[in-house]
Amino acid sequence: MLSDDDRIFKNLYGFDDWGLDGARRRGLWDNTAAILAKGAAAIIDEMKKSGLRGRGGAGFPTGLKWSFMPKEVGDRPHYLVVNADESEPGTCKDRDIMRHDPHMLIEGCLVAGFSMQAHAAYIYIRGEFYDEAVKLNAAVRQAYDAGLIGKNACGSGWDFDVYVHRGAGAYICGEETALLESLEGKKGMPRLKPPFPAGAGLYGCPSTVNNVESIAVAPTILRRGAAWFAGIGRPNNTGTKLFCISGHVNKPCNVEEAMGIPLRELIDRHAGGVRGGWDNLLAVIPGGASVPLLPKSICDDVLMDFDSLRNVQSGLGTAAVIVMDKSTDVVKAIARLSYFYKHESCGQCTPCREGTGWMWRVMERMVTGNARLEEIDVLHDVTKQVEGHTICALGDAAAWPIQGLIRHFRPEMERRINEFQSRRIAAE
Repeated sequence: MLSDDDRIFKNLYGFDDWGLDGARRRGLWDNTAAILAKGAAAIIDEMKKSGLRGRGGAGFPTGLKWSFMPKEVGDRPHYLVVNADESEPGTCKDRDIMRHDPHMLIEGCLVAGFSMQAHAAYIYIRGEFYDEAVKLNAAVRQAYDAGLIGKNACGSGWDFDVYVHRGAGAYICGEETALLESLEGKKGMPRLKPPFPAGAGLYGCPSTVNNVESIAVAPTILRRGAAWFAGIGRPNNTGTKLFCISGHVNKPCNVEEAMGIPLRELIDRHAGGVRGGWDNLLAVIPGGASVPLLPKSICDDVLMDFDSLRNVQSGLGTAAVIVMDKSTDVVKAIARLSYFYKHESCGQCTPCREGTGWMWRVMERMVTGNARLEEIDVLHDVTKQVEGHTICALGDAAAWPIQGLIRHFRPEMERRINEFQSRRIAAE
């Protein structure tokens, strides 16, 4: 269990003041100029040594991502872009950071921006996050008024501006290049890569897109040292992580815990256990709606980190834990997710545009059993044709929940089909 001394998010539940005074009491903006005085190369090196992996879902090493930016600023300015378009079903961690501790994000923007020689950060926030956007804008004004950002930020000699941009609620804009397109005023549709954002991102300039949590933890890591952060969790899965626990638990919550905590301990300790007891558990989606679900037999022992979940053919994703007890119609639940991905597809890639609609329609028939047994294999085959054949990962996100369902709950799908056929024969 993570000790209180090692918690990075001191105001996750909003019990303290969200403004600048409260932030300073919690240790934020504490001699930030000294962090910047280490130099950009030293900051990136420290982030690499910490082992921090991106908290937005992909889990790419954060320090390594920052190092991809050109070392010298040429004719084109550098930009930091923060992905606050938290649209993954089940995920609600970034929202709480921005409404309860927005200065964590703003200070993180300054540190990260300086390390990649960017004089400006754009925070792209989900349009539905109205209260969060209001507080974030207010916190930005407080930081400007206190001289923490703007000209000569924190007295460091570095000029740095922060802009908050409200999106229009499209899930696809959570993909980094679609976010850049939207930020430029265009339709949010993913770009082909290469070129990657570090070479040609926002307005064609070198840019890095990072998740809110990834940026918010950076100043604390740099204050306390990479060795401290790397000492929490497991090798290659270091540090603390915000977990969003929802569904059939007694106390849904957001909680900060050490990477690698057992899933059962996470649910029992922080969410009051599964409704009706652990034996009433049917399945868990461990990392937001886009990763494959896991049946109870795997949930008994699995650890909550990138590598452990990958080894059981799922993923940590955004660490949004969606718990389903035995009252759940698991086929209908996955069909509902299929509709979500069909609805949110931007339509640019044929496998996604056509495949998501087809998969949803078949899943709707699977709910009632109005299908043939061989269609289960056809459905699985189509998910494989969609997976990995689209510009962005939305095709994968639409395919994986269905693959997980077939992998672990095929007998339930077959039972429904057989019962439907039996009723049809009886009616005839």
